[in-house]
Amino acid sequence: MNSPTLATYRVLPALIFGVSLLPLPAFGQASAVSEKKPTLPRTAWGDPDLRGMWVNNNATPLERPKEFAGKQTLTEEELAELKEKAAEVLDGGDAFFGDDFVKAAVAEGTGFRSFDNKTGNYNQFWIVERKFENRTSLIVDPPDGRLPPLTPEGQQRRATAARSFLGNLPAGPEDLTLAARCITYGMPNILVGYNSYWQILQAPGYVVIFQELIHDARIILLDRRPHLPRQKRQWHGDPRGHWEGDTLVIDSTNFSPNSHFRGTAENLHLIERFTRIDKETVAYEFTVDDPTTYTKTWTAMIPLKSSADDIFEYACHEGNISIGRHAAGSARAGAGCGGSCRERLELSFPLSDREPTVAQQDRRSTVYRVWPFLLGASPGKQRRFSETTPGQALSLSLFRY
Repeated sequence: MNSPTLATYRVLPALIFGVSLLPLPAFGQASAVSEKKPTLPRTAWGDPDLRGMWVNNNATPLERPKEFAGKQTLTEEELAELKEKAAEVLDGGDAFFGDDFVKAAVAEGTGFRSFDNKTGNYNQFWIVERKFENRTSLIVDPPDGRLPPLTPEGQQRRATAARSFLGNLPAGPEDLTLAARCITYGMPNILVGYNSYWQILQAPGYVVIFQELIHDARIILLDRRPHLPRQKRQWHGDPRGHWEGDTLVIDSTNFSPNSHFRGTAENLHLIERFTRIDKETVAYEFTVDDPTTYTKTWTAMIPLKSSADDIFEYACHEGNISIGRHAAGSARAGAGCGGSCRERLELSFPLSDREPTVAQQDRRSTVYRVWPFLLGASPGKQRRFSETTPGQALSLSLFRY
């Protein structure tokens, strides 16, 4: 198997699918790649043709694991070892979402567990086979492959959100997350291996990006009209597109204050770039710019692969059944535990903008495993929790009665 190499961190490596792809120039540039640059399809009206079904099943984590610090790419031997370790953690039981898959593979002997390995809510049946490449992170800028530090305002916002999410029973549907209410998983969508299909449609002056997850459809105008007035806010922002050579550039502002992506909200300025590399690959690059949340901008690149599969309806929870259970559980738990508690579990972890330690991850994952069932558990097994925040640590008390 031939592994690709990177000329710079802004060069897309070849994916490991049994073939090697040609090296690329920096995205958005129209310079020649090589003498054998493939002829890419164009629409009848002359635009680069991005139409089709595309899927993100990449195993590459968003952030570079500390075990790969200083390495933008893996050697063939290192990649083979990573794939072997990854196969060992996939026992058909626990479902590993996002970066957890590679983290579990490289965390030998540390007891790393994903957020859901006790409840049985998700198992590996729901996750498709992941595709490996030799890059060690989706993040290409900063060059260390890590998210930049949060600003003081961003740290405070994250701490407040954590306390609100983990410490309060919802008074109504609006107190639940947008994902729990099946409204949106946010923008950009980087969830991988789980309903991670995208369909791109084009017409003169328009591009439509439809994603399977919660059936979100974004209509992108290409006429360079200005953004909406600042007071007009939308879940996925206000997108405006244009072509730079063969690259579709989408500039989005005007996000809702209730929109959330990695700590950002209404101040997010999102720039996306779609570049068709060959008949099978679209390089999807996005840059997050929010000076109220991060100390600098950051950029990631996801290679989307062509797929012959269809997009199916994402029913989420039909009839809002889960919302009713949330409400019923909240009503039962609202009276408090009082003296009837049979079990109390104390948890504590720091609220930090950096990656927690394995022990902290374990405590945090315990909370996340319990949370989906706090409000919907059957009578007699209902749980609730209270929280305090001494300093920068979040302490939780979970009660069972």
